[in-house]
Amino acid sequence: MNPVGYDLLANIYSACGLWEGVARVRKMIHERGVKKGTACSWVEAQMGVHVFVSNDRVHPRLREIYEKLEELGEEMMRFGHVPDKSFVLQQLEEEQKVPALSYHSEKLAVAFGLISIDAPAPIRVMQNLRVCGDCHSAMKLISRIQGREIILGNSTRFHHFNDGICSCGDYW
Repeated sequence: MNPVGYDLLANIYSACGLWEGVARVRKMIHERGVKKGTACSWVEAQMGVHVFVSNDRVHPRLREIYEKLEELGEEMMRFGHVPDKSFVLQQLEEEQKVPALSYHSEKLAVAFGLISIDAPAPIRVMQNLRVCGDCHSAMKLISRIQGREIILGNSTRFHHFNDGICSCGDYW
């Protein structure tokens, strides 16, 4: 059974703050045996493919990746970036929402790319789901701040970020 419709419905409930609806959909998913894959992103670097999930804690260069994300977060704030908490699609306390957004799999993959792929080579990341709006905005800004080309392929299309602009024209 295809989980896409269930995910979409749960995300709509979540975006509206209707947590009981989210719980009902998740219960249906469980009861009907619908299999959902884990959201992940991967990047080819250093003679291998490196796979990341949100809040990843197992990569051998995890400390460096998280340090790079912290550095990028500070730089983005100086450029006026404010994380869009409306893309947190789970019931969390307000102070937990920004950290939840900060460590999405595509951000981890890009941070790894920045520390392991020499410029001017582009950073090419693939993702099994659609990029969230907050990550899309962050990728535009990261490409500008770092002066790097980022190509992000997701379940819908390829996004080519260069100098703060995305090839999709912000229609993701």
